Amino acid sequence: MSELFAKRLRAYRKLKQMTQYEFAQALGVSVAIVGGLERGTRTPDPGLIRKIETILQVTSADLGLE
Repeated sequence: MSELFAKRLRAYRKLKQMTQYEFAQALGVSVAIVGGLERGTRTPDPGLIRKIETILQVTSADLGLE
């Protein structure tokens, strides 16, 4: 996954004042997965991207995916 996505994901999560743990709980994944997404070492599947968009109230374009 792109470095841009990783940076934006972390920034939007922090704007919502969510910890990685809280974000992971909301997504239904482990903290390790959230950490991997924010480091750019994991790629989210389309279903996870939709959950991220809903929780953070952003679009794929906001996250740098388009």
